[in-house]
Amino acid sequence: MFVNILGKPSLQNINYKNEILAGLTVAMTMIPESLSFAILAGLSPITGLYAAFLMGIVTSIFGGRPGMVSGGAGATVVVLIALAATHGVQYLFAAVVLAGLIQFLVGVLKLGKFVRLIPQPVMYGFLNGLAIIIFMSQVEQFKIFENGSYTWMSGSPFYIMLGLTALTILIVKTSSRFIKAVPASLVAIIVLFIVVLALNIDTKQVIDIASVSGSLPSFQIPQVPATLETLEIIFPYALIMAGVGLVESLLTLNMVDEITNTKGNSNQEVMAQGTANVVNGFFGGMGGCAMVAQSLVNINAGARTKLAAIIGAVTILLVILFGGPIIEQIPMAALVGVMMMVAIDTFQWAFFRIITKMPKSDIFVGILVAAITVVLHNLALAVLVGVIVSALVFAWDNAKRIRARKSIDHEGNKVYEIYGPLFFGSTTTFTEKFDVENDPLTIIIDFKESRVVDMSAIETLKKLTDKYTEKNKKVVLRHLSQDSIKLLQNAKGFIEVNYAEDPTYKVMPN
Repeated sequence: MFVNILGKPSLQNINYKNEILAGLTVAMTMIPESLSFAILAGLSPITGLYAAFLMGIVTSIFGGRPGMVSGGAGATVVVLIALAATHGVQYLFAAVVLAGLIQFLVGVLKLGKFVRLIPQPVMYGFLNGLAIIIFMSQVEQFKIFENGSYTWMSGSPFYIMLGLTALTILIVKTSSRFIKAVPASLVAIIVLFIVVLALNIDTKQVIDIASVSGSLPSFQIPQVPATLETLEIIFPYALIMAGVGLVESLLTLNMVDEITNTKGNSNQEVMAQGTANVVNGFFGGMGGCAMVAQSLVNINAGARTKLAAIIGAVTILLVILFGGPIIEQIPMAALVGVMMMVAIDTFQWAFFRIITKMPKSDIFVGILVAAITVVLHNLALAVLVGVIVSALVFAWDNAKRIRARKSIDHEGNKVYEIYGPLFFGSTTTFTEKFDVENDPLTIIIDFKESRVVDMSAIETLKKLTDKYTEKNKKVVLRHLSQDSIKLLQNAKGFIEVNYAEDPTYKVMPN
């Protein structure tokens, strides 16, 4: 059982040192981010830490993608800001529970596999946009809270923060050459902590965001009326949160798959994400999803099993209970530098190397998705738009490619050999290939190199058959694929199929 929890077939293959150190590094980078997201949503800071722990521990144990990290992500909590502001935090917890149930249902129905439909240009755009967001969110840490509002640092505090951030980036870039036993990110955090403490440098620390000390999360049913009106209020937020969380989690899973050259279980991961959000709602967490940046930190630190994510989640709990005073003294510059390096590594620089070799439509999709991600901070919408645009481009290209080769067979029948799929986008071009008035009494439409794809194709075939029937002419379909035959059988009554001349299939009107 322990082996299954770790997501590995053998305990002998686990590098415990890498897993432990990776988990500690992930915890250090997740704490300030979780606090920031909670404060952004107008919630208690501890709500963000509870989400980091609960999402992390549940998904690490029950999830389907070893090496992936989940927590209180900004992508999901941003959806709930308006709900919390208008109806209060209890409605937010109820929405998180409902979002988790929706996600779990998606996993039960095995719909997680649809992430495969996301084209590579959309992935490029998603990751590039996300990298920019991660980087810019770290730039925001160069602000301080003064006189009731956030203002940019200036003078010595700014230059000290900038210098320490640059030092962190330098350590991350170079320490791996000399220190192999500890992840570069953790080395940088430890070195900065010691330098600032030893030299008594006055700079922004984790405590300047919020306190990270608290108690164990306790079970509580969201205090909302159990009425249809409540459901009407929370359902739209829950549905959007579930969608955003699933898109980001499945894209992160796909990314980790590619980096590690292994295969995760998307449906298992979706159910784990749903379970984790349900637990969040009942234990005072703000909910969340997979976190791309922390997953990259984890993988880059050498983690390959679920152990690192478990350790990361447990570390956050220990920090909440006991380690707050120490963690609160970590310089924000150390965490900013680490996350900036994550952003740089996340950005798909290969996009620029191959941009001259990509179709213009793919370039447009990649830039569009990145732009929507950066401008709207809505990852799910960006991916959805990218998939839709890619699908429309694909449909348009295939619509133009359908063609027909015409000939007369030895019996005097006219044969139309169709090339390319017959679907909603190609029906007009398909119809234009036929000469109803001048064709002989029998025409044969050969689908050996084509497919009948959808209801639009069936409707077109029926209309074409009707036209020939009005002229007392017969239409014969030949070499239909099995999926095309099944589609026509399902439309029986609308269009009749006769299999008397196997493998030639007649299509007759009502």
